[in-house]
Amino acid sequence: MIYFLIPLFNEEGNIRELASSLVALANAENKHYVLVNDCSTDRTAALIPDCFPNERYTLLTNPVNSGPGYSFNAGMEFIINHSQSKSDIIITLEGDNTSDLSLAPLMIELIRQWNFDLVLSSVYAQGGGFSQTSLMRKMISFVANQFLRFFFDIKVLTLSSFYRAYSITLIRKVKSDNDQIIKESGFICALELLVKAIRAGAKIIEIPMMLHSNKRVGKSKMKIIKTSFEYLKFLLRYSMK
Repeated sequence: MIYFLIPLFNEEGNIRELASSLVALANAENKHYVLVNDCSTDRTAALIPDCFPNERYTLLTNPVNSGPGYSFNAGMEFIINHSQSKSDIIITLEGDNTSDLSLAPLMIELIRQWNFDLVLSSVYAQGGGFSQTSLMRKMISFVANQFLRFFFDIKVLTLSSFYRAYSITLIRKVKSDNDQIIKESGFICALELLVKAIRAGAKIIEIPMMLHSNKRVGKSKMKIIKTSFEYLKFLLRYSMK
């Protein structure tokens, strides 16, 4: 089973195209979409039955708006409680159509055939990059990634991308090694889970991806100043461990 785990917050303008792209993926394996609605105030949740009419999906709803980390943790808990095979895979991605779904078959193959535990899509790997993203955002992303790679002695290039593929065995190992799979509620959750995966001995590979911000309807949900403070607090906590 391939589980697609997607947090959703006010994605009314994106959900139809996202669903169409997911359903169109050419893959013979069973797919299960785990959609986590983070208390959207628009029609995101109401549109989901029409967007996935003949597909296997589960819609989870957070009790209050809690952030992508909370949504990813809730979704992963659901998946490991329902997964029935050690060969299952979890693919996490944004709900705003910026993830390049044409990479999904390769991500699956790298876990299935080459025994990787975690596949990262990377804008910094050779061949990757940004499309229609502001210079300021690119600079902040680059500097943050460089600093955090040095601080945590991480060899991969991209630390914060949501678009990843995990083996179910890796997520179970992270769960067994920690109180929670993900504790951070905000966008820092991607770094948290990566650090935990590395400490769990994960075999990791990066593949290049172009980030197409122009495919997003509406603004990014990430607030730069707030997320910067989340990174700072995360560094202070982990520097004491």
